[in-house]
This record gives sequence, structure tokens and C-alpha cells, in this order.
Amino acid sequence: MQHQKTRVLNAIKEEIRLKALHHQHPIIETIYIGGGTPSLLNETEINGLFQTIYDNYPVKNDAEVTLEANPDDINEDYLLILKATPVNRFSLGVQSFFDVDLAWMNRAHQGNQAILAIELLKKVGFDNISIDLIYGGPTLSDEHWISNINTAISYHIPHISAYSLTVEPHTALDSLIKKQKLTAPDDAKAEQHFNMLRSRLEEAGFIHYEISNFALPGHEAKHNSRYWETKPYIGIGPSAHSYNGTNRSWNVSNNIKYAESMERGVIPEEIEHLTKYDTFNEYLMTGLRTLKGCDWITIHHLADTTMLNEFNRSLAKLVSSGHIIDTGKSFFINKSFRFLSDGIIADLFVTP
Repeated sequence: MQHQKTRVLNAIKEEIRLKALHHQHPIIETIYIGGGTPSLLNETEINGLFQTIYDNYPVKNDAEVTLEANPDDINEDYLLILKATPVNRFSLGVQSFFDVDLAWMNRAHQGNQAILAIELLKKVGFDNISIDLIYGGPTLSDEHWISNINTAISYHIPHISAYSLTVEPHTALDSLIKKQKLTAPDDAKAEQHFNMLRSRLEEAGFIHYEISNFALPGHEAKHNSRYWETKPYIGIGPSAHSYNGTNRSWNVSNNIKYAESMERGVIPEEIEHLTKYDTFNEYLMTGLRTLKGCDWITIHHLADTTMLNEFNRSLAKLVSSGHIIDTGKSFFINKSFRFLSDGIIADLFVTP
């Protein structure tokens, strides 16, 4: 196991070096270490990873550096090690503070471990914390959902990501639901929980700056915002995705195949060349998920006359129905319809 971890970590360092050679050394504004369990890295390994990044890229002094962790991965000794690294933000996969929900979702931790993890983070001096919560599950009552939200508020968590429970096909959860051993999520319940979430967090001073994300002023996730603003980003490691403004690429997901390829000096990636339609639709998909929406200057820059005519016809219907608000400079989804964002955005996509 240790040999395999070392092998993958060396491959990641090699990819960092190779990609630095092929990029025009952009200044790195955010670093996000996630996927898998980054907290499995020991002190030498985590420091070596950061050293490779900083040796190969110019990094802003005030860069947002996030580490993703599960509550059961957190312990005080490890946090003290991380305090001496560039890590200045944590993303904690809480999901719920109630064991019944965590058991239904097959999570490894318990609710009290989530509380302990938050308290340890604050004790060590990590106040910039984001937690993930999941709503709409069959075991989650309205009372427990409000309690989850209030618990986050009571601990002064500055950033909350909340997602409706979805069941991925061909998973154990999917199988149990099909066998009627578990109850499937309910869309009406999910919408009710979404509205409860939005109302309570806005009351507490949070900004609903993206469909699934809420932040106290100044604590919006800089890293994820780059994606929503369709800015370039570099992905490193198995399954990592990258975007350079014209192409999207993603690495092979298998750890062994990834390491073998990197040992030959070849990044095992697939590349998709985006068409003008892809680029336009992606701008809509990401921009309309945010509070500020899409601006007309960018729309006119990305679309030709044919695309614009099709888009304007679709937009006019959604403005007329009240789903979208158009200010003349920008347009965005009406707050009352944000739970339906995916369908609204899809209605605006243009086709060749």
C-alpha cells in the first residue's frame, strides 16, 4: 500500500513539472487538494507536494489553499502539521450531523465526529472552513434539516455547500433502492429543503452566490469560482480535469495506469476540443448557476448571428414566464426558481 501511494505521489509531482513546462507560468491563485483522501499523506509527503508546486509555479502570497477531508480523517496532531504548510482553508464532508442520515448514505463517520472535527479545526486555528451538507434524503426530517443548518451557523462556519441527494446508477445505493430495501429520494421534499436552506442562511447573513453554495461576505470559494467564471484551471492526478479556455482534458482514473504512464513521461489524458457551441453552452451552464448570472457582452462575443437568434427566442420565453430576469446588461435566474436551474439552463442551450 505504501509503495503504491509513493508511486502515485511521485507521478503527481512529475505531472506538476511536465504541465509547468507546457503552460506560460500563470500565477497560481488557488490550490485545491481533494479527491480520494489527501489526509492520508504524512508530513514529509504533504510538504514534498507543496514544494513541487511552489518550485514549478509562481503562487500568490495570499493564495487560497484548500484541503478536502472527511471528519473521521481529522486529528489534532495532523492539523498541527498542516498549520505549518500553505493550507489555509478546509473543505469538510459533513453531509449531516445525524447518524441515521449518515448510515443511510453509507458514510464512514458519525455525527459527533463531524462536531469534533470542526472543534479541532478551530482549536488549531483553521477558521476558514467549508462544510458539505446533503438534503432531501428519506431519513432527513424537516426538523433535523433545520438543526443541521443551525449547527453550522452556531459554529460560525463561513461557507456551506449543500446538495440535493442524488442516486448514481450502478451504485450500492441504487441497487438497494431498486430492491425496495431503501426509500428513494423525493423531489418535492428536496425542493422544500432547498427553500428552507436558502431562507435560513440568508437570514443569518449568508450570500447565495451559486446554486449549491452559500458564504458569509468575503468567504466565497475562490477556487470553485474560477470554474463558474469559465477561467482556466490545471488539474493534476488521476481523474483530474483541466481547462485552458479552448480545450477540456481529463486524466485516466485508474491509479496504476496513471502512474505507469507518468513514469514514461506521458500524461495519460484525453482532450476534447470545444466547439463554439460547447463554449457558449458551457458559459450559460456555469454563469447561470451564480447570483450574478451571464453578461450580454460575453454572450455577443461568443455567439454568431444564427446562435444568437436561437438563444434570444428561448430567452424571451423564460423572461416572459418570470424564470429569468434580464437587466439589459446581464441576465440571471429568478431567485424563486433557482431550484429548477438545471432545466431552465438546458432550455437555453443552442444546437448546431
